[in-house]
Amino acid sequence: MQYSPNKKGKFRNSIGEESKRPSPQERNTFSTDIVPEKAILISVCPSGQSIERTEEYLNELAFLLETAGGICVKKVIQKLERPDTRTYVGSGKLDEIKEYKNALDADFIVVDDELSPAQLRNLEKEMECRILDRTTLILDIFAKRARTSIAKTQVELAQLQYMLPRLTRMWTHLERQRGGIGMRGPGETQIETDRRLIKERISALKLQLEKFDTQKTLQRKNRESLVRVALVGYTNVGKSTLMNLLSKSDVFAENKLFATLDTTVRKVVIGNLPFLLTDTVGFIRKLPTQLVESFKSTLDEVVEADLLLHVVDISHPDHEEQIAAVNRTLEEIGAIDKPTILVFNKIDAYTYIEKDEDDLTPMTRANWSLAMLQESWMSKQGKSIFISAAKKENIDALRNLMYDEVRRIHAIRYPYNNFLY
Repeated sequence: MQYSPNKKGKFRNSIGEESKRPSPQERNTFSTDIVPEKAILISVCPSGQSIERTEEYLNELAFLLETAGGICVKKVIQKLERPDTRTYVGSGKLDEIKEYKNALDADFIVVDDELSPAQLRNLEKEMECRILDRTTLILDIFAKRARTSIAKTQVELAQLQYMLPRLTRMWTHLERQRGGIGMRGPGETQIETDRRLIKERISALKLQLEKFDTQKTLQRKNRESLVRVALVGYTNVGKSTLMNLLSKSDVFAENKLFATLDTTVRKVVIGNLPFLLTDTVGFIRKLPTQLVESFKSTLDEVVEADLLLHVVDISHPDHEEQIAAVNRTLEEIGAIDKPTILVFNKIDAYTYIEKDEDDLTPMTRANWSLAMLQESWMSKQGKSIFISAAKKENIDALRNLMYDEVRRIHAIRYPYNNFLY
């Protein structure tokens, strides 16, 4: 109940009744808790993809939503040959989703794909609520996580590049869709004005990023005397935790997606061998191309590194696909052929289902023990090691492996300094 004094000094409550002066307890009963928004997640399971894989993708989307500050109240999957070009899902499924939205009082809907402007517009018209796609959600998380000037600039550029072809739906109240006296508004003129302003802003941000890129290039030149090692991997696999452990620093680490956006460089000494260790932004399946372009100056740390530590969450059921997603991004930025150590992290969280001797059903990946995984193809992909950064398991072995690799690179690049190490 809200109270406000009138001219005579008497207080009235929010419905106009006179009341005595409220006590301090009554004045401080307003809640400041933020109520998380509720969302329905939808996805299309195309031909050639299993329902289990689609469910795993939706679980990742739910984690993205949680990171952004929302909660998932319903997940909806439809099997289709390919997503509908008009509304992403079929008309029958649209009616079903609308019923869920009304029954669960959902605030918005999130789609596990990047929607075209037409799909976005049609879905908003049908569902009468906000529609977000996977790209929008990732961009929102990046905007929320950005702390430094360069990260904020990179995220804003990615958001504007994504928004530019989708401006029409934002100005539907100005379109010439209805005739009659008083309905002849500026129409497309406003869209063109807004498009021009956004293009100008994009140009200004690109110039700003070029300045940042020049600064980063100078910083990297100053560090050329040391071997550079970069941590890469899927988001939330424990890169920042490992960075803190190896460099004895205090980089922000959290069990959420994209906890780290800004590049962090620390000097590490193992034995008598110094080198630079870089923590980079995490990758993800269907990483928006706008982000890859905008974060070019950040990803250059990976491109110019001498050695990559590819960190993998071995406890994740889809860790093989996460490895493939990271490799695709590394190939996209031209860093796939660099010397790499596969670091399988979170062995403390790894679980499997042990089979009975009498069980004659075929063995699946869920039945593989950690020892079996260590003997599989993963341990034969060049250099690899299994660790737990959180529990500090096998860290000394990792340090020894890193020492050998860094020393080998150092010996090739600086043969005259070889006697020091």
